[in-house]
Amino acid sequence: QVQLQESGGGLVQAGGSLRLSCAANGTDISIIAMGWYRQAPGKERELVAAVNSNHKMQYADSVKGRFTISRDNAKNTIYLQMNSLEPEDTAMYYCAAYPTGSYRYTPADWGQGTQVTVSS
Repeated sequence: QVQLQESGGGLVQAGGSLRLSCAANGTDISIIAMGWYRQAPGKERELVAAVNSNHKMQYADSVKGRFTISRDNAKNTIYLQMNSLEPEDTAMYYCAAYPTGSYRYTPADWGQGTQVTVSS
């Protein structure tokens, strides 16, 4: 089982930036896909961004051009750089580890989440 620990959430004004980090233990993340999901109150959890083991990335339409996912395999850590934040980005953000190198599958492991709140 993979243990995932998110950090970097907080309160920011609209237009601001935050960088989320997710440190993984229990596996070598270089061989698996990793992702970021979010869940706002009253809404379903949704994919924000994912990166496969070949560094191919996928983004939700709502964050394209504003968010960037990256991975540092040497540190067993992934990141989510969030720029031009909007109040609609307010949610709990979860790190996810996929069971294979592809993000076409359902994540196998989840972090506990980090709260991002964007004020208008």
